Amino acid sequence: MSVMREKLENTNETVFTAEFPSIDGGGMAKVEKSAARLAPWFDAVNATDNPAAHAHASNTSSAIAMKMHGLEPIMQIVCRDKNRLAIQADMMGAALHGIENISLLTGDDVTAGDEPETRRVFDIDSTQAINIARILTTGTYLSGRKINPAPDFYISAVENPAAPPFDYRIERALKKYRAGAKYLQLQICYHPDRLEKFCAGVAKIAPDLKLIPTIVLVKSAKPLGFMNDKVPGIDIPLDTINRVSAASDQADEAYKLTLELAKHALSLPAVRGLHVTDFRHDDSLDSFMYDLGQKPRN
Repeated sequence: MSVMREKLENTNETVFTAEFPSIDGGGMAKVEKSAARLAPWFDAVNATDNPAAHAHASNTSSAIAMKMHGLEPIMQIVCRDKNRLAIQADMMGAALHGIENISLLTGDDVTAGDEPETRRVFDIDSTQAINIARILTTGTYLSGRKINPAPDFYISAVENPAAPPFDYRIERALKKYRAGAKYLQLQICYHPDRLEKFCAGVAKIAPDLKLIPTIVLVKSAKPLGFMNDKVPGIDIPLDTINRVSAASDQADEAYKLTLELAKHALSLPAVRGLHVTDFRHDDSLDSFMYDLGQKPRN
């Protein structure tokens, strides 16, 4: 059983996940360096699948490399680039290497990336992909062809609590839960009121669904402005950006903001942990985890 599953299903411990840097070269030495930085703090780490519609080393190869270096991967699979055959192949490839945690996403549109002429696939959507993963765990492919033994996936998905229509986001979470998702990693949210409403709504209609909000470590107001202007689905209040930009020490103020958002998120119903994205790449990650009451693993 994966550490992720054990903690979420059988304990009351707070779970921490992170994003593994996309791999564009550097070989295993680069993987080893990133793994050494993340391993002391995180229960599982996302192996992304061409995030923001940019090509990188594949999700399956990244997940295997991470596992080789002591990390428990959460292998993401996006529907943008793959039909149902390729998605099932990704899942079974993961199972072949003992990877249990998988996360199904629709994926950012190709216009968000650096090759916007790319043809979209979208044979199925993320909820349908979740259901396919659930079917595989029963011992058959989508076609009905047998799998023996059946893969033992721990299935997850993503959702955006800050994007309108807000009530529909809660309904989408319920659909993903019914399809087979056990937990959701949530998109970055700089609106505490929206996150609070989403978590309360999910806790009411799907009390067994675990939520893991995303928190982002930044050094200044510049990346906040970039995310607000350029990243689909992220909306950051102007007051929040101005709070950091007006500070005499932007790095310190950005850190305080992130810590406040993290503590608020952990106080909400259905929240079982945090997903940490680190854009600072300094010693603030260690400080952040210590400030949340965590201790590094040996």
